[in-house]
Amino acid sequence: MDRYPPIAEHGLIGDLQTAALVTSRGVVDWFAAPRFDSPSIFAALLDHDRGGYFRIASTDPEASCKQLYYPDTALLVTRFMSPDGVGEVIDWMPPNTSRVPTDRHSLVRVVRTVRGTVRFDMECRPRFDYGRATHDLDLRPEAAVLRAPGICAYVQATFPLERDGDDLRGSVTLEVGETAAVVLTVCDADGELPPPLTVDAITQELWDAADFWQKWVHGSNYRGRWPDMVNRSAITLKLLTYRPTGAPVAAATMGLPEQVGGERNWDYRYTWVRDGSLSVRALLDLGFVEEATDFTHWLGDRLRESAGKDGEPLQIMYRVDGQPLVTEEILSHLEGYRGSAPVRLGNAASDQLQLDIYGEALYALSEGHEVASQAGYQGWKVLSRTLDWLADTWDRPDEGIWETRGGRQDFTYSRVMCWAAFDRGLRLAADFRRPADTERWTKARDAILLQVMERGWNDEAKAYVQHYGGDAVLDASLLLMPRVGFVAPRDPSWLSTLDAMDRTLVSDSLVYRYDPAASPDGLRGSEGTFSLCTFLYVDALARAGRLRPARYTFEKMQTYANHVGLFAEEVGPSGEQLGNFPQAFTHLSLIMAASTLDEALDRQRD
Repeated sequence: MDRYPPIAEHGLIGDLQTAALVTSRGVVDWFAAPRFDSPSIFAALLDHDRGGYFRIASTDPEASCKQLYYPDTALLVTRFMSPDGVGEVIDWMPPNTSRVPTDRHSLVRVVRTVRGTVRFDMECRPRFDYGRATHDLDLRPEAAVLRAPGICAYVQATFPLERDGDDLRGSVTLEVGETAAVVLTVCDADGELPPPLTVDAITQELWDAADFWQKWVHGSNYRGRWPDMVNRSAITLKLLTYRPTGAPVAAATMGLPEQVGGERNWDYRYTWVRDGSLSVRALLDLGFVEEATDFTHWLGDRLRESAGKDGEPLQIMYRVDGQPLVTEEILSHLEGYRGSAPVRLGNAASDQLQLDIYGEALYALSEGHEVASQAGYQGWKVLSRTLDWLADTWDRPDEGIWETRGGRQDFTYSRVMCWAAFDRGLRLAADFRRPADTERWTKARDAILLQVMERGWNDEAKAYVQHYGGDAVLDASLLLMPRVGFVAPRDPSWLSTLDAMDRTLVSDSLVYRYDPAASPDGLRGSEGTFSLCTFLYVDALARAGRLRPARYTFEKMQTYANHVGLFAEEVGPSGEQLGNFPQAFTHLSLIMAASTLDEALDRQRD
């Protein structure tokens, strides 16, 4: 067993309340429950010795492996091929469509042989609470019971299980056409034993899960050139959304490094207003109105909770249930992925000021009239009050979209998105005939535009730059300027900015967040190209009419996806995926880029 497989060598499974990662050799090395942001049960991805894992694999060490998704589903197939036979492990979690949170979650692993004879070994070594809690094992005929403080895990199998200290192991040999199954059910300490496990019942649940995912994804209105990649990205965003509240998390994992051995090892299992807004905008573009409506209600609840209180109407991020984050802490007992310490739990950026979030929220929701209409008059009052507040407070330095820890600046992107907030608010007021201080909003919108044109433009660089004053640092977040309508996509100043970015930020079609030599985040080390930014670059190129490089960049970027179509945050110097995985930001921007590029290519053809 590889101590630390590449980040890209994983598939994602989930039940719409939490998720797990499975390596391409059949090892579950990340799983937290009962929610995305709960303590881990398996975290070998962050510490092979202390984190815990759940492995099912062929006993033949020379067996080759292939991992794939059953088409248009979240059912993950890991195939083992050897001279003696071909065996498969099918991993999934039964989708939980209830809006009620539950402590009970099941990870299902079906084992079968499709050719010849294959022997499988199983190891289940949980390490609760990020490896900090001990557990007891009670091995019963009907199930193995693993108990730790406040949590219980039942392991059921259709083959014998054996004690290995306080862990479990087992093995099964299957002839062609034979099937076995193992189910791990996590619940609270007083949770009841699951019903008896049978192969027939599990097989029916498997097909029910396949039907759920295929029916959902076939509700997409995408009819473009890249359906496989767009559908996989949509499923990934759905998997990363906490169904009870409609809040998407930024990624399924925590602590994975942006540079192996570096310190940019963040916890991304929370809901960023920015990421969540753009995620639902991408899904809304595909026709998934329900997901967008759910997030609208979640966001409205956050604004209502802040009404009448001092301070910012919104934090930049929350837990999936809407609660504020706790302070960031270091899990010093974990060595980190390939020694990349510190492993961070929580996220100190939750206290940052990032003014762009108001623009992303309004941009994401303003063009979905079905969504906006469901907010109702009370929702409009909350929104209107927020824009009134922003009209007085937009002109401040902040930490910016990249959550820099090197001090506040007057970031150009933050100003642009404040402009977008007022612009979309004015549109909504007109479209729905709602009362609003439109004169005040218009004055703020126009003042922002004039300020950015005067102070965000650097005449020496011939480009819009990261922040006012200082060095002319370019920033890929500004690739959203034409998409939100701040500049025309073929305005000479914007085309000049694109050219400058191409010279400074683009490396063989991959795009850095900002000039690597001018990092503003106050941390040591470097990082790779940011996959979100590459797809934003595609979008901007397509809008500028540069269709040949746009299509080349988009299709080349697809070659950096992993074997099942998933992306982490970044692409490193050797082409490896880095950072938390899979990242919602990357997948939402893929959907946005595909839609924009399809439309531009269709216009060219006509």
